[in-house]
Amino acid sequence: MDGQGLTHPRSRSRSGAAAEREADRRFAVRWHLACAVSVGAATAAMAWGGLLEPGPVLIALSTVTIAGLVGAALSEADADPARGAAILMWGFAGAGACLLTGGAAGPLAIWCLAPLAAAAAFGRPRLLALGAATGVGAAAIAALGGALMAPPRPPDSVSIWLSLLALGVTGLGLAAGLVSLQGKMRGEVARMKASEQVMHDLIDHHPHLLMALEPGGRIVQAFGQPPPGLSLGDLVGGLVGELAAADVREGVEAALGRALASGSADIGFVPAQEADGWQTLSLRRMSPGRIVGSLRDSRVQRAREIDLERSRLSAEQQNAGKSRFLANMSHELRTPLNAIMGFSDIMRQRLFGPMSDRYAEYAELIHESGSHLLELINDVLDMSKIEAERFELAREDFDARDAITAVLRLMRGQADRAGIQLRGVLPPGPLEADADRRALKQIALNLLSNALKFTPKGGSVTLTVQARGPMLEIVVADTGVGISSADLERLGKPFEQAGDAAQRQGGAGLGLSLVRAFAKLHGGEMTVESVLGEGTTVTVRMPVLIPYAAPRGMPAEA
Repeated sequence: MDGQGLTHPRSRSRSGAAAEREADRRFAVRWHLACAVSVGAATAAMAWGGLLEPGPVLIALSTVTIAGLVGAALSEADADPARGAAILMWGFAGAGACLLTGGAAGPLAIWCLAPLAAAAAFGRPRLLALGAATGVGAAAIAALGGALMAPPRPPDSVSIWLSLLALGVTGLGLAAGLVSLQGKMRGEVARMKASEQVMHDLIDHHPHLLMALEPGGRIVQAFGQPPPGLSLGDLVGGLVGELAAADVREGVEAALGRALASGSADIGFVPAQEADGWQTLSLRRMSPGRIVGSLRDSRVQRAREIDLERSRLSAEQQNAGKSRFLANMSHELRTPLNAIMGFSDIMRQRLFGPMSDRYAEYAELIHESGSHLLELINDVLDMSKIEAERFELAREDFDARDAITAVLRLMRGQADRAGIQLRGVLPPGPLEADADRRALKQIALNLLSNALKFTPKGGSVTLTVQARGPMLEIVVADTGVGISSADLERLGKPFEQAGDAAQRQGGAGLGLSLVRAFAKLHGGEMTVESVLGEGTTVTVRMPVLIPYAAPRGMPAEA
């Protein structure tokens, strides 16, 4: 096969189709002109020889000549409506010529075949039916007219020449048209056969096994690459389920049922001939009684899927091990840390007697550092439990305003020391929520801590709590330094921080990740909006609000 290949006739290039249409147009024009010239020349010769005089015969021959000239003009249009008009015109011209020269028994009766000859000259097989019908109609008109009105009949000496002229022109024209049409149809058949051969070659050399199956799974036809150890002849007549190992054949039969019911099905299995192989069968329903199947070797893909699955399991095990390690270590660290904080608290309160100011200052620093470390450990412990899917919410019904107010009181001192205005905007009515009180406090605490850390002196931080239908919405907005777009994409992931080195030293990067995790555990979400140099707004929405139920006897609006 050459590099250009063969294509289906319907997919031939536009240039080839245009050239073929142009050849058909030229042939039709020449055919009509040849008819007109032949009849016109014969008419002139008969008139010059004294055989014709002005009368019905001359009108009949002139009609046919005009039909040829008009048909040539219509053929130039290269359109089916114009071709149809030319064929109908030949029918009227043939019928008129017959009626002017003795009807269906006259010398020009054969001209009723002119429409069929014109249809063949156009090279369009679909026009043959129109040409044949028009010819039959012209013959019927000629016969009916001859029976009703006794048309004039030319002398015998003229009738012989008219018959020869009509027979020669019409016969040769019909033969030329049919020969041209036959050649064209022969070319179409050759192209179809060549295209069919190409399709057979492509199917026979297909890398997959293509099969035509009965609903029960019997292989009717097989093309392409057969499984190792089998030939295409061995497959035809067998069951497609026999290509699979014995323990998975029921799965192949079930896939056939799914393909018949839903139109398609796919299944992978171990082949019967290769215990270490893997093949994939794709089934598609062609009709209620026929299914097409494609069988391909998928060992490489299967091995890749197994490697990916192993990698995923290994990563999950490592992540779970990391989470368990952090949880255990955090738990073990809290025990001695609580003792350190307790002893330092006793020392700074001087419960066992006075001590110098220097030691009291050290005791205060030990207590503050221990408190900060305990907060970090608690964050790590919570995140480890969440990642290990061991964190359980302690849900209860309470007024969300109380939890938020407690956090505002706790953070008020830190805001005052930093010279930042802290405002809380809460609704006057209750916000009954079904949520984890500690998680809600942690959300507000982490958001406020981050806002205060990134807001310079003289700025402001606003915490707004409101109801949005069933949603509890917590919004913390600051006028701080803002967050860059690069940092914004990382925020919310464990141990990811934004800001400069001094700001990152204040935490472990778990604040926003815990907020996002707690919101997700409640069925909510967290969103962050920030403009560098203008501030940041963090919004948490959770569907935890309890619908307000009015007491009996009171309208719902109350």
